[in-house]
Amino acid sequence: MTDVLISARDLATRLDKDPPVVLDVRWQLGDPHGAQHYRDAHLPGAIFVDLETELAAPPTTEGGRHPLPAPDAFETSVRSWGVGAESWVVVYDDTGGLAAARAWWLLRWAGHTRVLILDGGLGAWRDAGGAVSAGEEKAAVPGDFIVTPGSMPIVHIDDVGRDGVLLDARAPERFRGETEPIDPRAGHIPGAVSAPTAANLDASGRILEPSALRDRFARVGVEPGADVTVYCGSGVTAAHEIAALAVAGVDAALYPGSWSQWSADPKRPAARGE
Repeated sequence: MTDVLISARDLATRLDKDPPVVLDVRWQLGDPHGAQHYRDAHLPGAIFVDLETELAAPPTTEGGRHPLPAPDAFETSVRSWGVGAESWVVVYDDTGGLAAARAWWLLRWAGHTRVLILDGGLGAWRDAGGAVSAGEEKAAVPGDFIVTPGSMPIVHIDDVGRDGVLLDARAPERFRGETEPIDPRAGHIPGAVSAPTAANLDASGRILEPSALRDRFARVGVEPGADVTVYCGSGVTAAHEIAALAVAGVDAALYPGSWSQWSADPKRPAARGE
């Protein structure tokens, strides 16, 4: 295990000896069928996590499309997954960790440090010869983890862009304001730099090697020790950017409301282009 990632091979070994809690976070923008994808095929013993209801509070104009969940509600969810204070947790999806990283970030924000992302997700598991199960699974015993918010840094809307480097993790065309499929306005937060989350992954959906990530982030002005804030559309894929930055040795804060919150406030300026 590393501080952020676990390989499919290492996870298979752990499942045979000291099984972690495995969470399936199947979610994509525009695809509401994550639960069905899970029921069709998932890692043995994995528990489905609903990003919309368990990893976020209900959407609001003021808070954005995926506000952080209330601590007590999140604690109820975490315990229902069977997570205890000493549990190892592995999260995965089938999109290179772009959704699963939200669970990784939230658990760390809540004070749980023993959480890892399955590098390459379900595809890597299958490529390694891993078996899959169908149907639904539940935790045999509820967990006892106590949520203590604040272990991962966040930036509130009025402080966004004041200091350091602000990274926009959305697709380049959304950053430039050429298209906006879901949020109120097109464009980006003035002063932000485009650093699309998808560029953290190789062709197989695995996170790039640390040296490649350091080079990538250096090209957008990020060096170890830099003050970095990341946002995306609603605070989901930005968590993946933060995980990639951690692999590269850089700590970063999340702007949870992201563009969905910023663009909904007509008083906030929007920039276009590069």
